[in-house]
Amino acid sequence: MNHTYEINGLPVKTGDVICTMNGKPNILPGEFWRLVGRLVPGDVDHIAIYLGPEGRCVEAGALGVVTFTIHDGFWHPEHTMAERGMLVDTFYGVAYPLAEIGLTRDEEHDIRVGVAEYCLSHLGKPYNLNFLDPDRDDAFYCSQLAYKAYLPFGINLNTGLFMEQLPGTNQIIYPQEIWNFCVHRRDPQSEQPASALLYETVG
Repeated sequence: MNHTYEINGLPVKTGDVICTMNGKPNILPGEFWRLVGRLVPGDVDHIAIYLGPEGRCVEAGALGVVTFTIHDGFWHPEHTMAERGMLVDTFYGVAYPLAEIGLTRDEEHDIRVGVAEYCLSHLGKPYNLNFLDPDRDDAFYCSQLAYKAYLPFGINLNTGLFMEQLPGTNQIIYPQEIWNFCVHRRDPQSEQPASALLYETVG
């Protein structure tokens, strides 16, 4: 079933991708996650997928693949730390993988249902520390989960983004490339940070 919601004033439907930046000012765990985010190219460090109903989302994080709930339509990570393994992040915006790609209403509905079913079928799977192996189904990192959920429907979220300093990193599914690939909307209240590392797109 498809659901709709708003997070920080931005609309989301089942299957849409929530993009965040690691860390949040004035929260001690947030400083740790801000440092972790500097290891990831681009401004977007982490993603989750909106499922519904209401504020229910799914992500692959430190606790593996888990669901958590956003309350009252606002991203307050301090309220979800217990569900998310102390992850603290700042809402960046929403990426819409199904926008403007010529789908009929029925096709879009079926993909959204399929993406949600894929994510839910892998709840409890562990975190994938081997970022160079995004095609496995026994463990997941955040952007890999979205990549795998959409791939059966002919939507490939791996655009070949890589870090200049590390050959072979184009195999990694980066949160930033999902943001870049999709139609997206930025949270108007968030600040624009400087990108931590240089990156390129294979072209």
